[in-house]
Amino acid sequence: MAALGQTEPGGDGPLTAPRLLRAGTPDRAGLDTEEMGHLVREVRALTRGERPWCAGAVVLAGRGPVVAVHEAAGRAVRYAAYDAEADAGVELPPAEQVLTRTGTPFDLASLTKLFTTVAAMQQLERGTLGIDARVSAYVPEFTAAAEHGITVRQLLTHTSGLRPELPLYDCPDGAARFAALCAEAPSSPPGEFLYSDLNMLLLQHVLERITGRPLDVLVREGITRPLGMAATGFGPRPDAAATEDQRRPWAKADRGMLRGEVHDENAWALGGVAGHAGLFSTARDLAVFCRALLCGGSYGRARILGPDFVELMLTPPGLGFALDQAWFMGELAGRGAAGHTGFTGTSLVIDPATDSFLILLANTVHPRRGVADSGPRARAATRLARAAR
Repeated sequence: MAALGQTEPGGDGPLTAPRLLRAGTPDRAGLDTEEMGHLVREVRALTRGERPWCAGAVVLAGRGPVVAVHEAAGRAVRYAAYDAEADAGVELPPAEQVLTRTGTPFDLASLTKLFTTVAAMQQLERGTLGIDARVSAYVPEFTAAAEHGITVRQLLTHTSGLRPELPLYDCPDGAARFAALCAEAPSSPPGEFLYSDLNMLLLQHVLERITGRPLDVLVREGITRPLGMAATGFGPRPDAAATEDQRRPWAKADRGMLRGEVHDENAWALGGVAGHAGLFSTARDLAVFCRALLCGGSYGRARILGPDFVELMLTPPGLGFALDQAWFMGELAGRGAAGHTGFTGTSLVIDPATDSFLILLANTVHPRRGVADSGPRARAATRLARAAR
């Protein structure tokens, strides 16, 4: 992992700051051209046929400061609705469908958790947040969390014992939603791993309480603005790829075909800004985020986090980031790879061992959600792993 003042893999000498991303070729990035060609063809194939894995996708892969692959495929908007009787999407007329572009924004879903995590790490670095402090020390209203001694570390490692989600979208107002979070007790003993959106919702409240600023401001001022990620932010984003024809019984709310409004029902109920979901971004912006992490928290002249805190975040078991998960990282797993997936079809992986990164943005829930299949994510990551040997 190249930090300030260090020589970057494939670089020309000592650096005063990590170099900015630039478009290049697999060969220039030190990646196998044939494997990268397979990667692009396989992603394009994911968007084809009557029942594709996704309607549209953007894939970006790179190594060091070089973006070796940045390709778009399929349709950002393909369907007008979902026909439950036919179990098929109702396609828009061809003239009304929208092609996916490399700059198309996507609903990141749970990739939002990575930004909430970095915002928390920034407070750790500043000394305003303690990794092993009890959550109730910052938000005393979290009485159930207080009773069970839930800590900040447990939120970041998904070991709080809180259940995966809470139907906040059924609460009548914001006060009722906050009261539900305050009263929510662990469903399994704290210390055991149980992935939960509630961890990041509690962490959001902690961050907002100690800083006096809402999460969207923390993300913008602390991460996206310094890094120049102008295309990244909480919605609405009318130009984003469409997601789901969200209706009961397959969804938890009746909202119709969504485009530019957050897909996650709880994030929607919370006004579109939530610790677990709500961000929209492009592949290029996420590549900058990846590059900053691989460079020890810096990008160009901007620094969002110190190298020691990036290392802490990416050291097993990982804080906020999933580490070495073959089910979506393929052959990148097993050597310190870190990343996350999003329910809408998004994923991000960084591989410090080879200074490489992979972003796959897709709208797999367009026109409706189905059985999760991360095989394509794992295969894409395996292509990068083989290309970087």
